[in-house]
Amino acid sequence: MFETEMENTNAVMPVSCRRLPVMEDFYTIQGEGFHTGGAAYFIRLGGCDVGCVWCDVKESWKAGNHPQVPVEELVQRARSFPARTVVVTGGEPMMHDLDFLTGSLKQENFRLCLETSGAYPLSGTWDWICVSPKKFKSPLREALLAADELKVVIYNRSDFEWAEQHRLLVSRGCKLFLQPEYSVFNKVAPLIVEYVKANPVWNISLQAHKVLNIP
Repeated sequence: MFETEMENTNAVMPVSCRRLPVMEDFYTIQGEGFHTGGAAYFIRLGGCDVGCVWCDVKESWKAGNHPQVPVEELVQRARSFPARTVVVTGGEPMMHDLDFLTGSLKQENFRLCLETSGAYPLSGTWDWICVSPKKFKSPLREALLAADELKVVIYNRSDFEWAEQHRLLVSRGCKLFLQPEYSVFNKVAPLIVEYVKANPVWNISLQAHKVLNIP
């Protein structure tokens, strides 16, 4: 019955949902946040207008620069790896309707994690939502309330106040992380260490994949 329902859903699903602009997809180790150290298949979607000046994947910003990949092909690629976790990131993945993508992956019993700025309404079905709010385009309240993880990138001292403003908007069980922006790591990492020692509700997230030199 479930397969029949999915087939019927597929028949009326807009074409725009069944193909997505994919900058890259790869199997690696999660390098940030709560799930650091675990193996996962990453899907990085093209398209973003948040405009972080320090973004390290600016080539993802223009969705039209990346091939439209059928969702069925992405699911097939994910199945080829042993881990049963898929991370969808960007760019800003919520610029796209991801109901069909997550529904298709859920049929294959994947655990689904989203990484978003929270600037767009949520779509899809997720097991874990990481919201990383940016000053350049503020997150929606609905995204903050749905967040399992709040990860704030620290680029300068004023970002600590930004982090605290958003900590008050997430649910009580949300995991809280401060992450040094990698290009100014030596400058801000000591500040974060002292801040977390004084405010232990926060944890530190490091970009372990950069240390390990993996995607």
